[in-house]
Amino acid sequence: MNHTSQPGARCRNRRASILGACTLSVALASGVAGAQEAPPAITVGQIAPFTGAGAEFGEFYRDGAALGFEHINAATEQALGGPVIGEHLSEDTNTLPTPAIEAARQLVEVQGVPAIIGGWSSGVTVAVATSVTIPSEVLQISNGSTSPLISVLPEDSESDLLFRTTASDALQGVVAAQLARGEIFEDYSVDSASTIFINNPYGQGLSNAFARSFQARGGTVLAQVPHPEEAQPTYTSQLAQAYQEEPEMLFAASYPGHSATFLQEARDIFEHTGWQFVDGNRSEEVINAVGAEDLEGLYGTAPGQDPSLPGFENFATAFKEAYGHDRIPPFTESAYDAAVLIGLATVKAFADGHDSVEAITGTVLRDRLREVANPPGKEIVAGDPESILAGVEALMNGEDVAYTGAAGPADFDDNGDVITPIAIWRYTNGDTETVQIQSPEQIPEE
Repeated sequence: MNHTSQPGARCRNRRASILGACTLSVALASGVAGAQEAPPAITVGQIAPFTGAGAEFGEFYRDGAALGFEHINAATEQALGGPVIGEHLSEDTNTLPTPAIEAARQLVEVQGVPAIIGGWSSGVTVAVATSVTIPSEVLQISNGSTSPLISVLPEDSESDLLFRTTASDALQGVVAAQLARGEIFEDYSVDSASTIFINNPYGQGLSNAFARSFQARGGTVLAQVPHPEEAQPTYTSQLAQAYQEEPEMLFAASYPGHSATFLQEARDIFEHTGWQFVDGNRSEEVINAVGAEDLEGLYGTAPGQDPSLPGFENFATAFKEAYGHDRIPPFTESAYDAAVLIGLATVKAFADGHDSVEAITGTVLRDRLREVANPPGKEIVAGDPESILAGVEALMNGEDVAYTGAAGPADFDDNGDVITPIAIWRYTNGDTETVQIQSPEQIPEE
């Protein structure tokens, strides 16, 4: 099911959004020059967790991308006489690989999209990339997948069709270990830990990155215990393994739908509340399930979300005003960045002579993505309408541009990765707050 709205409008149909259906449909403004002079308006897909273990985040990622498309379309309508994004179609992944593959096939094979934003789960992203987007030569930009596997995915070694606008957990794992070993806050340090993690590329990669770095700093990892991707009614067997040698701290690398259950069991059955968290646990569902009292003061880490960045500040203000959200979960800003970058790559393709929707393929967008993102060039600042407009005009004049995103620099390396800050956050008064930002320059390699 697809829901259509005008540019700047929200997807108000709640049922439609849960079914993975929000579209951004744009018509040329009245009085604009003839259709042959307007740019092509492509359809872009998005896969997001509207249901399943990450269900609370899907609408934020959809709206973040929608805002990015609104901003790029506003600029191209003014500069070029029409939008470059015609429809924004979002589909539900159920936070699982198999439903996500089917959702991506719908977007690629039925809707014919040249680009997809998503997914959030690394397991979803890898499955969709290997089964759908890479074989179909469709560009995929993940807004929230942090697994180190994505950097070296064998199926993408020649295709170069998988990018992401958030940092690898090779960085987050190091910061999480620094935090746990007392290198960041003098009054917070542990000597031993076990990990419990979702058994997919995200959980595996983050658990391993944390364990390596924690042990390199003199800590002891007593167990690394996976749990299934599908939400389970109980995790007592996994917790028994994790707590067998009585670690001081349990490092939880999982999603809200899982954490909400196993944290309650850790407290009620194993009488332990010494937990450290990651981006996947920065969640209202976890707070509601476990209770604010037992979470108070506990720390976590997450990529991105540096409030001091002009791009993030611009984005946050516009996002809350446009959609009425009272919070911005991790990776919402990177969904916005992915959308703007696809729009800028489309403008670059048009400037290069690709003047029809059919001519703007996934590989055409891929070949221009680094050109609109990486320095050197005229800086385009996220969330700044004047800056985005100036960037569109520069592209049409044959000038170089470089996009500075809401999540941080969008400087893609050869693997399609970017480096963003890592935030340290804490549960406080029934909510979460960012308490410190580790810039990429502050993070050691291991």
